[in-house]
Amino acid sequence: MTNVFRNRNFRLTFFGALVSNVGALLYSFAVSFYILEITGNNAFLQGLYLALCGVTSLLFMPVGGVIGDRVHKGKIMFVCDYLKGGVILSATAAMLLLKTPDAHLAILFAAGILGNAIGGVFTPASGALLPHIVEERQLQQANSYFSVMHSLQAILGVVLAGVLYASMSIRVLFLIVGVCYVLSGVSEMFIRYGHVRPEGRLTLRSALKDFGEGLRYIRAQKALLAMMIAILFINFFFAPVTSNFIPFFIKTDVAAAPRYLFDSFLTPELWSSVFSVVIGASSLVGALVLSARPQAEKVGRRVSWLLLIEAAILSSLTAAYWIFVRRGVSLDAFLVLMCVGGLLTGAAIVNINIPTTTTIMRIVDKDKLSKVNSVISIASQGLIPLASVLAGAILQGLGSTALLLFCTGGFLITALLMLFNKRVGEI
Repeated sequence: MTNVFRNRNFRLTFFGALVSNVGALLYSFAVSFYILEITGNNAFLQGLYLALCGVTSLLFMPVGGVIGDRVHKGKIMFVCDYLKGGVILSATAAMLLLKTPDAHLAILFAAGILGNAIGGVFTPASGALLPHIVEERQLQQANSYFSVMHSLQAILGVVLAGVLYASMSIRVLFLIVGVCYVLSGVSEMFIRYGHVRPEGRLTLRSALKDFGEGLRYIRAQKALLAMMIAILFINFFFAPVTSNFIPFFIKTDVAAAPRYLFDSFLTPELWSSVFSVVIGASSLVGALVLSARPQAEKVGRRVSWLLLIEAAILSSLTAAYWIFVRRGVSLDAFLVLMCVGGLLTGAAIVNINIPTTTTIMRIVDKDKLSKVNSVISIASQGLIPLASVLAGAILQGLGSTALLLFCTGGFLITALLMLFNKRVGEI
């Protein structure tokens, strides 16, 4: 099979995603810690920020789904990246002029909402591009290379984010992020493929009709619908572990400890990078293996078992946190166990995401893929904003152990229901 990197459009898409993802990674890392820093570790405000950003993204995804099947996807992508870069650079300028913590918090909320509105339009188009620029038999290889890129960014980018966050001001970091988005837009301007524009003008009525067509298409695909509902709740229970628990754990347990593992050269924030690095290293190996394997015809049952394994990993880490951290046995031991859990999680995630994404790209009609992607994105992320707010409230009122118990219990129940759902096995 010809390597997909010989495809010029794929190279342009890959480079654009590489640069913009570095920017997104730096930005999300910095914002999570900076909000906690300027609010005195207020986990609820951090959760509220994540929730508002998530809701905004969801509200604009139907718009992106409709536009994505009518307009050249490369054009949508580079315009959105230019706009996102402009938002970040404007926020940087505003933070230079207004220097109080309250002003910075307001700027972060405004930039987050605007950026996620743009991201909501970008996501369905970018998610539907690959089947238009690569051959069907190369889809798993293409998705695997994107996963390799994400893994390398988790290994190198998050370390870089931790170093940059510790060594420079938030404004300089945001300036770098804005430039990354602009460079990504430049690469995406040169993507070419045979786009066929649907007949008729884009009106509110036609937009609602197009989005309804996507809903009806998924409703007719019973197995795909069953998997979407399961993923909705899987994300609801898993997202707070990474977005709420880990920053809070770093700020309250690690930073407050008189000593911790490798404290002579690792700041508390860099420990967050370590967790991302081990997940990325494991995902990298798994993606490279999958890139050389043929595409499977059905993936539903295998994905269900992998989710059950991930539930067991989360259960073990929850017990370990209560024993080693809350009972004061050994913070260092829990840090090591988190790394082990990260290695196992990375291997599970890559073997869930790549086959699932590839299967969706194969079975959904190309002219409906942006609309279907927008529906799938809304379904998979729909409860995450609520999860972020709820997780923030649980952390603020009951603490980390309660949040981990809530997330682990819900994840386990959902994984079991998915395993015994006959429809999922048909995918």
